[in-house]
Amino acid sequence: QVQLVESGGGLVQAGGSLRLSCAASGSIFSIHSMGWYRQAPGKQRELVAGITSGDSTNYAVPVKGRFTISRNNAKNTVYLQMNSLKPEDTAVYYCKIDVITGQYWGQGTQVTVSS
Repeated sequence: QVQLVESGGGLVQAGGSLRLSCAASGSIFSIHSMGWYRQAPGKQRELVAGITSGDSTNYAVPVKGRFTISRNNAKNTVYLQMNSLKPEDTAVYYCKIDVITGQYWGQGTQVTVSS
């Protein structure tokens, strides 16, 4: 069994910053890729950023240059540093990890950016 615990969401004014964390625990032998997704009300869940086991990263166009994904393999943790936040970044943010046994999702953390 694998558990993901997210933290760091909240309410912030436009232009502000937040840092999300997602810690994985349980039967983890090796994490391949890790990523952050978000889902705004009435919209589909979308990829925000991903990072591979080799630390290659990719970002959605709307967040490129503002968000940074990183990981700490010793702690089985993935982070998302979000700067210059905009109201359109408001969503529930989910982390996801890919391991040999499949994919696992976090419970989600709300990020609200006020204008």
